[in-house]
Amino acid sequence: SATMVPSWPLPEPCWTLLLSLLLVCCPLPPGAHGQAFPLRVEPQDPVLPVGKSLVVNCSTQCPHPELITLETSLLKELVGNSLGWAAFRLSNVTSNSRVLCSGFCNGSQVTGTSEITVYRFPDQVELAPLPLWQPVGENLILRCQVAGGVPRDHLSVVLLRGEEELSRQLVVAEPAQVTATVLVGRGDHGANFSCRTELDLQSHGLGLFKNTSAPHQLQTFVLPMIPPRLITPRVLEVGMSRQVYCTLEGLFPSSEAQVQLALGDQMLNPAVTCHGDTLTAKATVTAQADQEGAQEIVCNVTLGGQTGESRKNLTVFSFLGPILNLSEPSAPEGSTVTVICMAGARVQVVLDGVPAAAPGQPAQLQLNATESDDQRSFFCSATLEVDGEIFNRNTSVQLRVLYGPKIDRANCPERWKWKDKTMQILQCQARGNPAPQLHCLQEGSRREVPIGIPFFVNLKYNGTYYCQAASSRGTYTLIVVMDVQNRNSPFVNIFTGVLVIVGVVTVAVASKYLFGKKKRSGFYKVKQESTSLPLTSMQLNQAVGEEPS
Repeated sequence: SATMVPSWPLPEPCWTLLLSLLLVCCPLPPGAHGQAFPLRVEPQDPVLPVGKSLVVNCSTQCPHPELITLETSLLKELVGNSLGWAAFRLSNVTSNSRVLCSGFCNGSQVTGTSEITVYRFPDQVELAPLPLWQPVGENLILRCQVAGGVPRDHLSVVLLRGEEELSRQLVVAEPAQVTATVLVGRGDHGANFSCRTELDLQSHGLGLFKNTSAPHQLQTFVLPMIPPRLITPRVLEVGMSRQVYCTLEGLFPSSEAQVQLALGDQMLNPAVTCHGDTLTAKATVTAQADQEGAQEIVCNVTLGGQTGESRKNLTVFSFLGPILNLSEPSAPEGSTVTVICMAGARVQVVLDGVPAAAPGQPAQLQLNATESDDQRSFFCSATLEVDGEIFNRNTSVQLRVLYGPKIDRANCPERWKWKDKTMQILQCQARGNPAPQLHCLQEGSRREVPIGIPFFVNLKYNGTYYCQAASSRGTYTLIVVMDVQNRNSPFVNIFTGVLVIVGVVTVAVASKYLFGKKKRSGFYKVKQESTSLPLTSMQLNQAVGEEPS
């Protein structure tokens, strides 16, 4: 009898159960003649992409076959038949199925089966986003999302770092999430991570099909637990500028770090340099008047979403002065001059060695202006202490005393003796404030003699001169006598010298003669008749021997 099969499609589980019951409950009797001619199913156990169509051929060598048909849950269409065979087209094969070919041979039922396996590549292979920054030394969990893909027992997921295989697992659930844990090191900075599915159908005569997700690059970092080292001044005067340094060592990667420097609410503009794992930021800070008082300098180093911070206190101060004033910068001789030095609050001033009564108070002195005070300098020093640091400022001012002209005899002698026709300099000087004009005029002729410069002297300059110093403060006159002496000619000088020498010789000879005469005891008389006669002493009456003439 023929087996009745429903003509409408049944769900795949129902068909599988029905075919199994038919094979179990309706076994062929042993020795049946139909078994000598089995029913073949072609292709046998095919593998095809999901959604494709397949032609299944059922055939037998039986001489008198009957009712060859195909039992399946899939949509089928008879595309041809003849004695001993029938061919059916299966459309839109979307899942694994078992098909049953059945027929009768010599009154006995014969059957044949084939397992259809469909495969499908995953619809989604995606590596979950990595953390924006991953600390070095901590575990990173990689997650790969897989949706679709059959058969699952041939589908694996491989987690990769670059081309290095980190983990391989079979895909089970639908959708599936496959994870792997990686201990992150510095070498992982900039590494690409991805996941890849592998559908292995090599056992079915097909290939190994791979599908790789888009890679994700990992950024790792090291931010030391210690805060940055901040170097700043403790105090800063308004309007002054100083350098601020912020340094952090052991930072990785240092070039990726962000640095922020600020003085109170004022953001600074640091220049950042990196050497290995060391980052240094340098900025110029300028104190403003509205920042006077206690301020704070802050340095923030940010990397990987974490921040290291350091703070230092800074006192902004102003130092006004010292201001040194004279009641009369140009005071007439004999007037009273007041000198005052002042500075800002908390500043101690000292005027010419005399301190003010208290910090913030002015210092002053008074004097009766004299000629000796002209061009006198007054000095004032100011001292301010800020947070233990001492600051000093100094200033000075010069007093001018107005006094009338004066000529000192020491600088202008009363009498000058000069030779005629020689170069001479009249060294007279006058003083006064304002500086006086000095002129020396000859009495009578009103001839002016140059002062302080060489000039040629002759007999015309002989005489009395009136040297007068004049300024807006009055006049002063001094009398000077110039004695210009006539000069002798060289012949007269020689002749005078010869006369002096002759006179000296004559005096010497006369002195010798007189000295010798005094030593003699008598007088001698020379006979005039003969010059050859010896001298005879008139007193002793004794002749001496003659000498040859």
